[in-house]
Amino acid sequence: MPIERCPLGAAMGRVIAETVVARASVPPWRSASMDGYAVRARDIATVPCTLHVVGESVAGSARPIEVTSGNAVRIMTGASVPEGADTVVRVEDTDEWTTDLANASGGDSASTPRAASTDAGRRSVQIRSSRDAGRNVRPLGEDFHAGDVLMTASDCITPAAIGVLASGGIATVATYRAPMVSIVSSGDELVRVENFAAVVNGEKIVSSNSYALPALVRDAGGVPRDGGITPDSPTALRNAINAAMACDLLITTGGVSVGERDYTRAVMRDLGADIKFWRARIRPGGPIAFGVVDGLPWIGLPGNPVSALVTFELFVRPAIRKMLGETLLFPARQVVTLDEHVSVSGDLTHYLRVVVTDRDGILHARLTGTQSSGALTSMLRANALLILPEGKRECEPGELLHAIPLSGSTPRSSVFPV
Repeated sequence: MPIERCPLGAAMGRVIAETVVARASVPPWRSASMDGYAVRARDIATVPCTLHVVGESVAGSARPIEVTSGNAVRIMTGASVPEGADTVVRVEDTDEWTTDLANASGGDSASTPRAASTDAGRRSVQIRSSRDAGRNVRPLGEDFHAGDVLMTASDCITPAAIGVLASGGIATVATYRAPMVSIVSSGDELVRVENFAAVVNGEKIVSSNSYALPALVRDAGGVPRDGGITPDSPTALRNAINAAMACDLLITTGGVSVGERDYTRAVMRDLGADIKFWRARIRPGGPIAFGVVDGLPWIGLPGNPVSALVTFELFVRPAIRKMLGETLLFPARQVVTLDEHVSVSGDLTHYLRVVVTDRDGILHARLTGTQSSGALTSMLRANALLILPEGKRECEPGELLHAIPLSGSTPRSSVFPV
């Protein structure tokens, strides 16, 4: 996809199109990692000891005065550590007081533990522990330095990446433009949910693909465009596809099989499409097509709702990731232990809808129920697709197989991860 500059706040999920370097070091100064007193380690070699408090350093304030022998600076987390100091003693290991110099000059002294500094008072702090000697000081550029590479082309922008880029002074980023994806559904039996009365009357069914596929496109990083629902008519389908071709990727659902009223492939050929393949040796979703028409990529998904969702994960989502500039296009497989007997028919690769759970660090898989390609609730309950390789028709409990997580789904556990 073409490259465009995107404000950092709107870049979530985008893919970086160029190398990004930091404009500043983080932290930009030596900073305290906790509240306490900035001191010299040599001054607290023997404890308890008493030091004079000569100033304060808070985050965002001017650089504090230098710490010299016998002195300390009160400091807050994130504040600049003064020159001369190499240690921040945590506040819980200290006791501070202010000496009333006016009373002291007459021979009497008055002190108030942890009292605020006054013009007439002298602040002192007692250090009770030396455990922090040489510690709790973050060096300048501990995270990264100005000029360091923060991200490179093909890196995906995550919430953590947005935080890093903001810290490095990056307000806009060069990213690949999100692809516009047109979705055309076909079928005489389909209506939108707003026309549910026809469903109640037993005349039609809701075109669930018209709702689920745009949601999947958004989730994958694309921008969905509703191409409508068209009847099983070559003329109507041709008109709908022509109207939907102002996009970056065209998706059709239905009409790609061998039924008497499956017109999609024929219409695409009439429009000049170069069909690269048709059919895959998988179940569900075998009748799937891919081609190019006038430079526009087209993926013809099956009309069956489960088949459409499964083939979206296997074919469309990787295509959108490729268009977005990503290089890691496919979900990583997980090794799972099967919890039940499973049998299938047909020498095809099967993708079964399963729930994967983590039990004591071992992933277990169980079917979501019926694997009928018409049972959309099998996708609702699933967080992964179990892969049964071609030729394997029977699996027993305890067998190790591979599964791929569905988008946004990871195996869940009730145990806190420690």
